[in-house]
Amino acid sequence: MYLSLRKRFGQRVRELRKSAGFTQEAFADRCGYVRAYMSRIETGGANLSMDAIETLAAALNVPVSKLFENL
Repeated sequence: MYLSLRKRFGQRVRELRKSAGFTQEAFADRCGYVRAYMSRIETGGANLSMDAIETLAAALNVPVSKLFENL
C-alpha cells in the first residue's frame, strides 16, 4: 500500500517526538501549535509550510534533513 509523503512525514515526526519523550500536547506547546494541528501533522492531514517544517526540526533539536530520513 502506498502512503502519501504527508502521511510518511507525519509518521516520522511522531516517531521522533516519541523518541524525544514528548507527549503530543507537550510537543505542540513547544512548537507553538495547538494539539489539534499537531495531530493533523502526524496523521498526514496538514500540508506543512517550509517554516512549519523548520519549527518541528528546531523543537526536536535535529536538522531538517532528519525529518525526511527513510521516507
